[in-house]
Amino acid sequence: MSMGSSLCPAFSTFTKHSPLVFNRNVHAYPFLRNCNCIARGYSQKTVDSNVSVSEAPTRPHSEILRIRESLLSREKTAVEIAEDYLSRLKERETKIKSFLYVSEHALQEAEQLDKMVAAKSPLGPLAGVPFGIKDNLCTLDMPSTGGSKILEGYRPPFDATCVRKMKEAGALAIGKTNLDEFGMGSSTENSAFQVTSNPWDLSKVPGGSSGGSAACVAARQCTCSLGSDTGGSIRQPASFCGVVGLKPSYGRVSRYGLMAFASSLDVVGCFGTSVMDTAILLEVISGQDSLDATSSLLQVPSYSSLLPSIGSLETKPLDGLRIGLIKETVVDGVDSGVVSAIFKAADHLQVLGAKIQEVSLLSFSLGLPAYYILACSEASSNLARYDGIRYGNRAPADDLVSMYGNSRSQGFGQEVKRRILMGTYALSAGYYDAFYKKAQQVRTIVQTDFKNALKDCDLLISPAAPTAAYSIGEKTNDPLAMYAGDLMTVNVNLAGLPALVVPCGFTAGEGQKLPVGLQFIAAAFDEERMLRAGHIFEQTIGDLCFVPPLL
Repeated sequence: MSMGSSLCPAFSTFTKHSPLVFNRNVHAYPFLRNCNCIARGYSQKTVDSNVSVSEAPTRPHSEILRIRESLLSREKTAVEIAEDYLSRLKERETKIKSFLYVSEHALQEAEQLDKMVAAKSPLGPLAGVPFGIKDNLCTLDMPSTGGSKILEGYRPPFDATCVRKMKEAGALAIGKTNLDEFGMGSSTENSAFQVTSNPWDLSKVPGGSSGGSAACVAARQCTCSLGSDTGGSIRQPASFCGVVGLKPSYGRVSRYGLMAFASSLDVVGCFGTSVMDTAILLEVISGQDSLDATSSLLQVPSYSSLLPSIGSLETKPLDGLRIGLIKETVVDGVDSGVVSAIFKAADHLQVLGAKIQEVSLLSFSLGLPAYYILACSEASSNLARYDGIRYGNRAPADDLVSMYGNSRSQGFGQEVKRRILMGTYALSAGYYDAFYKKAQQVRTIVQTDFKNALKDCDLLISPAAPTAAYSIGEKTNDPLAMYAGDLMTVNVNLAGLPALVVPCGFTAGEGQKLPVGLQFIAAAFDEERMLRAGHIFEQTIGDLCFVPPLL
């Protein structure tokens, strides 16, 4: 099946020339009782003759649990921890430019936390954990610009639900991270304020749109961060920056306080340096929210307590797990270094006991053009509110119509304007059936293909991006080439499924090796199975170290 001429010219061009045709406490959080062992590290242990658990210095460990242990043992105070991160943030920010705003209140909040520790008051599960917040998530005490000039200086009167939950759990909001304007981009070069660099190679992009959130975790400027994922905006930068990125099922995390890009696709997720940390974060921010009608009523599992300690792993810890490698994601057109890393990761999963099989998703190549029609259509509607009256900065003009035009033309960047025009075109009378309706039909086909594949497999795997990080400026003048970078991720958003990206290897760059991420995909609301597989994978992968050498 082909979209062919049924799509607008831009998408017909893409499909023709695309390189790929196809107050909480320990009792409320069981992981605080069961998983402290992860933070301490273990000596060498052989799980299998072919699988070696790496030494503690290189094996990913939970920074969240390590910080908690430091507080409880009085090894460090919350103020000392915050000062360490703020010092590192300041030192590295001139090169990386992850943050648009750094909090003025982090140290005061840390002081209050130290008073709670001294008084032996119950501590939240994220006590003392410094975290970054993508700047399209509203924050009461910091500006929230969405990376756009039209909202420059805007301070919301409330926190997004996910931010509020993080703070209630004891986390310290350290600042707002850079992004492509309103989440529209794949490299963080579309920010109205600055371009963020990849900590692995400062000449490379960190990915997007959550590039700032990924880069600040990779650079250890904060412990973890929040991001949003509309078509891969968490998973692709996680792959580029060598960190763990988690996109939950649609509805698992409240979207209240997230600046809407495409409401039927947007999901709030998180970044960390280990699967354990993302599991802990997901457990905190998930749950039904009366302020978001799309949030799920399903009970939130104790994700982190389901992840085994490294010392308890059996010889074949993934025995019986059926994993499908998506055939269309490892064909000609995908960088050979990426394909090699994914095949090695699949071999490792097989050694761990998983049964690996090839899976074909016939609708795979249709997802990208359908995604961009749907996302742009919803964006054109959602961004109509930024008119200089209801929201956004107002440009001077002699009449109302000119004021609207001047405010939007001066406030929005080139990529946002492009997507608004594309979406308005797809929704216009005479073209709605040809574009928007057909894209919705393709979405149903994509959902059905995933559903059928996940009947025969427990999980699916693929690369998170067709290449490793590319050079800053390389694709800024070729939007279709940049859109093609989302090929591996957009279908997951169309289907509303959860996905996890875990660093799995490297590909050679220009003078510097660059990380590659393995994407796990699960059935809707089956995050626990996906997290468990990802956790076991990263803990047994060997001596690969995903700390940028530039640090």
